[in-house]
Amino acid sequence: MATPTEKAVSKKTKPAPKAKAISDGTVLVIVESPTKAKTIRKFLPKNFIVEASVGHVRDLPQSAADIPKSIKNEEWTKIGVNVEQDFEPLYVVPKGKSKVIADLRAKLKQADSLYLATDEDREGESISWHLVELLKPKVPVKRMVFHEITKSAIEQALTETRDIDERLVRAQETRRILDRLVGYTVSPLIWKKIAFGLSAGRVQSSALRMVVDRERERIAFRRARYWDLVANVRKTSDKDESAFDAKLHTVGGRRIATSKDFDETTGKINDGKDVLLLGEPAAKKLLDSVRSGEWKVISIEERPNSSKPSPPFITSTLQQEGNRKLGLSSRETMRVAQQLYEEGLITYMRTDSPSLSSQAIAAARDAVKALYGEKYLPETPRTYTTKDKGAQEAHEAIRPAGSEFIHPDKTGLSGKVRDLYELIWMRTVACQMVDAQKKSVTAKIQSDDAVFHASGSTILFPGYLRAYVEGSDDPSAALADKETLLPVMREGDILKLLKAESVEHETQPPARFTEASIVRELEKKGIGRPSTYASIISTLIDRDYVRKNGNALTPTFTGIAVTQLMVKHFSQLVDAGFTSEMERSLDEIAEGKKEWLPYLRAFFLGKDGLKALTAANDKKIDAGESRTLDLPHLPGVDVKIGRYGAYVVQVGKSAGEEEIHASIPEDIAPADLTADKISEIIAISAQGPQAIGTDPKSGLKIYCLTGRFGPYVQLGEAATLPPEQAATTDKKKLKEFMKALPKPRRASVPKGVDPRAVTTEQALTWLSLPRELGLHPETKVPLLVNNGRFGPYVQMGTDYRSLKKEDDVYTVSFERALELISQPKQGRATSKILKEIGPHPEDGKPLQVLEGKFGPYVKYKTVSASIPKDQAPESVTIEQALELIAARKGQKKSRR
Repeated sequence: MATPTEKAVSKKTKPAPKAKAISDGTVLVIVESPTKAKTIRKFLPKNFIVEASVGHVRDLPQSAADIPKSIKNEEWTKIGVNVEQDFEPLYVVPKGKSKVIADLRAKLKQADSLYLATDEDREGESISWHLVELLKPKVPVKRMVFHEITKSAIEQALTETRDIDERLVRAQETRRILDRLVGYTVSPLIWKKIAFGLSAGRVQSSALRMVVDRERERIAFRRARYWDLVANVRKTSDKDESAFDAKLHTVGGRRIATSKDFDETTGKINDGKDVLLLGEPAAKKLLDSVRSGEWKVISIEERPNSSKPSPPFITSTLQQEGNRKLGLSSRETMRVAQQLYEEGLITYMRTDSPSLSSQAIAAARDAVKALYGEKYLPETPRTYTTKDKGAQEAHEAIRPAGSEFIHPDKTGLSGKVRDLYELIWMRTVACQMVDAQKKSVTAKIQSDDAVFHASGSTILFPGYLRAYVEGSDDPSAALADKETLLPVMREGDILKLLKAESVEHETQPPARFTEASIVRELEKKGIGRPSTYASIISTLIDRDYVRKNGNALTPTFTGIAVTQLMVKHFSQLVDAGFTSEMERSLDEIAEGKKEWLPYLRAFFLGKDGLKALTAANDKKIDAGESRTLDLPHLPGVDVKIGRYGAYVVQVGKSAGEEEIHASIPEDIAPADLTADKISEIIAISAQGPQAIGTDPKSGLKIYCLTGRFGPYVQLGEAATLPPEQAATTDKKKLKEFMKALPKPRRASVPKGVDPRAVTTEQALTWLSLPRELGLHPETKVPLLVNNGRFGPYVQMGTDYRSLKKEDDVYTVSFERALELISQPKQGRATSKILKEIGPHPEDGKPLQVLEGKFGPYVKYKTVSASIPKDQAPESVTIEQALELIAARKGQKKSRR
């Protein structure tokens, strides 16, 4: 029995009907998104109809409900891949897509040819293949590819159409099958051995291991302390009195120990390091010596150096800089980049090739010449190539689209969309500029037998730094930061000591990954591909294996448990080398160098394949052991994973003494869970609910407790189920009974407050929320203030506004809350208010002039109307605004 892919190949090998390069008849063009359809439509002839598939049109089933009834009882359908029939995938149409497909079929009946214009990577190729499989066109079919949505690129794509690339489709299908085999085979085992609902993934598990390994490095880290001296000196000459800092480098010819000289796991100097470790007494003694000594310049060393611009963006470097400079997550960066691409402003955003076309190089050089002048332009254009043999996602770097780069100020963009476009524009322009020329100066200064170093650097010519400084938002400001000036000195000059001090230092544990650094590491190790980096990180966060604390990615206790099981029993699946090799195999399938079916058979059905390994591990793995974390820094206690998260178990110290179980607050990172914190958590749990006071109004007792989300205060005791309800074995009914129980009022203990020292007054203050301030004068709905996940807020029904920094949630007045709730609600991308026109004469709602992405417009409630281009936004009167709004309402009605 042939797989769907094989059937498709047989179709593709037959000569397809030939379409004219640009047909005179009706041509149906299918792309993935409505935005892309809207943009491409502008560059096509009138006889071309552009429609969107709105993403994928077929996929493997996501649940049992997706499986057709005729085959639902067959065992293989649980995975969605028929392993016994040459790994035949079961494709189904996702929910909600039937109407889209029906519309495409109707349009296809009226067409004389079909052009498939999905993205040029493997995923885009796969979507085109699925469209052909579903629509079964009887007209000529052409594959149309382009890496930017501009007039010239679309016109070129129309004349250079091709057939669907079966090798790319095969590689994408193999990747999808591999992911399904790993996820649906290993995940049920993790449910049984750790907790229901957990999962493993072919790529996500390797990425999770990287985060967990870094946390274990922090656990193993041992802190070390060391001292050094810092002096502030200046020349004694009257001509130049500029002071500068110098740092101790050697004493008696031996270099002073710094953080890089210590072993992170012992806190001691690394073997073989001949350095001098200064303690506090020695540092103080040396300080007294140099304070009374002469300070003399013993050498000056000047070195010219230069730096080259970074290559233009590829997917991974764009995600890294988007995170560092703009604070965007990988997912947000790709979402904004997708929008820029579909609007025709940048080239395709999933690529691992830094090369630029001759058209792009010419555009970048033109921009350099126009903005910075000839002296910033190198004699010959710079070219960039990738060292990665597997680079396959697209053929060019991410850059502004077209033969002339639109300056960020002329795009009409705003917010993060503009910021990301500007980042891409600057990086592309900078890559075609000359090197930055610098001069570094190192002065050695001696006092007694101590030698201090002072370093300075001067930018002789900024070159590309005028346009782009990596990791900085403002190139001009960053240039000043990159300079550290030293006064002109000569060997033998005598300096005057202004100040000297001894400074204590501590070695720091290895930094946790950020989104930027883990993308860099994934790329370095060959795990995943440009199109998958964002989804890898999002999956880890969404499944609560990793949490973001600020920018840092911290593994949860559950994430450590899953990794622990995978490392012990499925070591290959979480080995970076093995995962990288799988990516190379997929690349070879895409290139036609490797056969997909033998590869899948060996991986899953081989002697040491995944199927046999999972069956063996199912019998071998002990569930109790899998739920217990290996945390050697916490002797005497067990940290386990339960239904409601991580908890600590302390075995009774004497015979007959019961075990103590206590939930670990979710805001405690594994490496930060110390013996002292464990003792605190256990002490609170051991004493049980202890009232810290009584509410004078209700007479109810107040408790301070600890739960999975940290310490909290509670008014009164939690209700319990009646015996007859508690005895039920029906889980659904038990859940309903629990949900119906009255909940006591609770409030979180603020961070930084010791739960053992909470007073009755503090608890009553926290329990006073939510506060009802009064009824809104118009809506008669209560105004409430409360603390939420994202900070304090005011609420009126389903309408919310955040309190400002100057507002105190416990004391904010009714008038202030009314003022805040009356302000326009701000979304993620807000438009700037240019003018408050006044209230609408009918209902008093505000009429405003705002600056939007596509220019100024008038806004009234949910209706927005563009202001004519020849009219100044500030000059709009209330009468004109009402006319614009009325006309806009009329357009909406006529469309309906």
